[in-house]
Amino acid sequence: MLTPTPMLAKKNRIRGGLVIFSALFACILIAGCTPPGPRALLKGKKYLDRGDYAAAVAELKTATSLLATNAQAWNYYGVALQHNGQPSDAVIAYQRALTLDRDLLEAHYNLGCLWLEQNKLDDAKSEFTAYTLRRSNAPEGWLKLGAAQLQAGDVLSAEKSFSTALHFSTNNPEAFNGLGLARVKRGQIQDAAQFFAAAIRADAGYAPAILNLATVNQQYLHDNKTALANYRAYLALIPRPANWDAVNAIANGLEQSINNATDNSSTPEPTPPANPPKTQIATSRATTTTTRPRSNTDSTTRPAQNQTVQVQPQPQIVPTPDFTETSAEPKSSVDKNSGAPNHLNPLNWFRSGSKNETQTATSSSVTPTPAPKPVKIFPPAPPVFPRYLYSSPAKPAPGDRASAERAFTRAREAEIDSRWPSAMDSYHQAATLDPSWFEAQYNYGVLAYRLQNYQSSLMAYEKALAIQPDSINARFNFALALKAAGYVTDAVNELKKILTANPDEARAHLALGNIYAQQLNDPDRARQEYLKVLKLDPRNPQAPDIQFWLSANPP
Repeated sequence: MLTPTPMLAKKNRIRGGLVIFSALFACILIAGCTPPGPRALLKGKKYLDRGDYAAAVAELKTATSLLATNAQAWNYYGVALQHNGQPSDAVIAYQRALTLDRDLLEAHYNLGCLWLEQNKLDDAKSEFTAYTLRRSNAPEGWLKLGAAQLQAGDVLSAEKSFSTALHFSTNNPEAFNGLGLARVKRGQIQDAAQFFAAAIRADAGYAPAILNLATVNQQYLHDNKTALANYRAYLALIPRPANWDAVNAIANGLEQSINNATDNSSTPEPTPPANPPKTQIATSRATTTTTRPRSNTDSTTRPAQNQTVQVQPQPQIVPTPDFTETSAEPKSSVDKNSGAPNHLNPLNWFRSGSKNETQTATSSSVTPTPAPKPVKIFPPAPPVFPRYLYSSPAKPAPGDRASAERAFTRAREAEIDSRWPSAMDSYHQAATLDPSWFEAQYNYGVLAYRLQNYQSSLMAYEKALAIQPDSINARFNFALALKAAGYVTDAVNELKKILTANPDEARAHLALGNIYAQQLNDPDRARQEYLKVLKLDPRNPQAPDIQFWLSANPP
């Protein structure tokens, strides 16, 4: 943002859409030199990509000792520690990253996943809530928040979270599966079966939903034949699920029971009721498999393992399976042991896995050898932001400048002493005494922004622009305040006004690129704006960050 000087304001760095990296990364990305800290960080990341977590821990420990204030380095260190089976140390690393940068959302997500693994559900919900508040249109945050809420027994909130994820990632099998689990907890078994079947239609190889549907068919709907077909479909998955032998034993026992019932005509198999009463609904315990942490820059993600209804046939109890995903992923972004993502690219949030659906006649059955057919995948809905209601004030008439100057002087003294609320009040008094004084209106807007009083800041900047409509500083700060207040569309419009009159204004290109990259998820336009920044201001303090973003997000 812009902060006040004796009369106007000076520039500070913008921390918007880019994932901010240490300026030392410039040596790696631009000049080719490799100081020890960045070299260790880069080597640690490479070891992470290869799955050599012990080596990654060693390199990233060195990186964090040399780059002690680099939040991203601590986040990577936490990723390596968590992969390496050192959860307590990983917690410390993630918390250190967040102490250095509370806006490092990947660290919030990673810490949330770690708390979820350890069943610290309140802590997990807190971290995932922090993530979804800032990245409200990213489905993976809502999926994890829903999983934590479901395990905590907050079923209605979990349903809302899974539904939100489904809104941003249509046909997402994990979201459908989560909704099915929630309906099981609420005793709405028919609805649960439909959601599990929808997950399978979205991804014919999505193991949790296949096993859940088989479990619901057997335990709750008492439809053993359909349950057997679904168990066989689960057992046919390649590669084999970790609990293949246990589920195979269940399927064989169920098949023998069905055959015996068929041979003994005097004891026909009972027909299950269409809507079993609640007295027939057993309690289902939902569990979750290990989630994997995320770093900041990798280019691929996919659904993490979701929950399964615990299989409870008699006399065996089969634990929740440890699934291995079947879709191909680069080794740099997926741990093949669990199939869950460990990296996060802000512009490629989520992939729903296979785009095939089974040719299923009803919502409560799965063909054991499904014949895939294309599924129309709808793109996520574009983000919707509120619009700012402009007051559009007329140019104010002059007031009592002498009294305003005395208030302005008090504001400057308070500002020098870092007494921000007093400074803001005095600037406001000066702007009230002489509404036509640009500097008073402008600096009042700056202080109100600093104290996150965005509505007052916006009104002050509108009055300042009414006095000097050509002021680039006032319009630029106005755009930043609009963005901070959530009026993203209007912030874009104000930045475009600056660039229409001043096409070489690099800071406006940078701010606009950040919005396209972060809020609007438009990498093509973000790339255009960032390239203009590099052309206009190659020595911009954020040039290394831009270079890194461009390398991680090729066209």
